[in-house]
Amino acid sequence: MHSKQNGFTLIELIAVLVILGVLAAVALPKFVSLSSESRIAKMNAAIGAVNSANGLIHAKWLAAGSPTAGSIAYDGGTLPVLSGTTTGLGVASGYPNACAIATVAGLDSSYGTSLSPSTCTNGTATTVTIYDTTKGASGNCSFTFADSGNGATPVTSALTSSGC
Repeated sequence: MHSKQNGFTLIELIAVLVILGVLAAVALPKFVSLSSESRIAKMNAAIGAVNSANGLIHAKWLAAGSPTAGSIAYDGGTLPVLSGTTTGLGVASGYPNACAIATVAGLDSSYGTSLSPSTCTNGTATTVTIYDTTKGASGNCSFTFADSGNGATPVTSALTSSGC
């Protein structure tokens, strides 16, 4: 009578572990690269959302007759039209200011913001750095939106992909 083998031999288990180790060594760098590429794509999508929101608010402001008071409605709420030295988020000279752009663009909590100066004051140029919070500090995997404070079209920088 033949005895039945119940299980694997030590050699078979070692061979399987070696094969899995080699596969992991080959696959891990590719996975890490894909993670970075996905964060870069996410941030490029945020740049597109910011630019679209900026254009949408400006178009709504123009369609409303370029008001100097009141508010501009958008899909997520309303923004006050700022005048004088009003502070806070709003529409300044027809464009959303740096304080308002992340909200208007619909960016969620996976994006952080850092303002310079720390308060938006109508008539004063303000820059917001928008970054991927999974990468920590605002200089990593980020871009900026700078309003001029004087009615010129705000400028969105290219993505700083270091640290993505």
